Amino acid sequence: MAVNRKNKFRLKPAHWFCIAGLVPILILYGYLRFIPIIKTMYISFFEWDLVSDKKPFVGFENFITLFQSEAFLISLKNTSIIAFGILIFSVPSALLIAYLLSKGVRFKAWYEAFYFLPVITPMVPVAVTWKWILDSNHGLLNYFLSFIGIPKQAWLFDPKLAIVSVIMLTVWKTIGYNMIIFLVGITGIPKDNYEAASIDGATGAKAFWYITLPLLKPITAFVSIITIIHGYNVFSQIYILASDIQGSPGYVVRVLVYDMIENAFRYYKMGYASAEAFILFFIVLILTLIQLWLAREKNSSKKGLKL
Repeated sequence: MAVNRKNKFRLKPAHWFCIAGLVPILILYGYLRFIPIIKTMYISFFEWDLVSDKKPFVGFENFITLFQSEAFLISLKNTSIIAFGILIFSVPSALLIAYLLSKGVRFKAWYEAFYFLPVITPMVPVAVTWKWILDSNHGLLNYFLSFIGIPKQAWLFDPKLAIVSVIMLTVWKTIGYNMIIFLVGITGIPKDNYEAASIDGATGAKAFWYITLPLLKPITAFVSIITIIHGYNVFSQIYILASDIQGSPGYVVRVLVYDMIENAFRYYKMGYASAEAFILFFIVLILTLIQLWLAREKNSSKKGLKL
């Protein structure tokens, strides 16, 4: 048995070939990803700017100042609302669309292309188009809403409606990607599971609830993590949608990334902005770990029930 275990974990030439191919990529990824993260954490403990040569160590003063800043707290609140709004509407909608497409509808490829087209379209022209649609005076959305008696809405000037507008745009932009991931996962579920469930009377909605959803938990966790990360890094659409003629984009819907860029490159407070970046990284990391833990807990409990 000991010999078998050694043979089991012995690397074959194909494994060494894969490792040799991955090492340069991992080194490059580490250089472009992990080193900047460590450097950002280091800068956040200093009063670091782009003008002065002196960069005194201030410890946690930047972090304390952050949570005393009204602009940062508003940015954190708006970013969290947008991120969870995107998560709540994008993930279930993408799952439902993927499930319906998996039933073998006609022109399935055309539907997939239709939903995926916004994903590959650059954000800037998409946001410009949506800015025309959401225009309070001549926008198409207000024009169609007028047919059902809803008055004109200031979609891009009212802070609450502006957040709703950002969520609508981002959900429309990302739902196709989530749908494709879910569709791949649903396609990979063995049909034997549905046949066995149908014998017990679990068909239609019951099969979806008791077969499809449990087997898609790892993919659901992955899609949720990607969506949360994307939501907390929202910037381009807000910069275009919520900017006015005077050029004050951050004051209609202020988010963390905009606040970070403004502090770093407008006020030259690199240490303060680095502290913001670290807070953003920490929030995304914690949410990711929570989602992975929930998926693992559910899978382990499911295995325990089977045993």
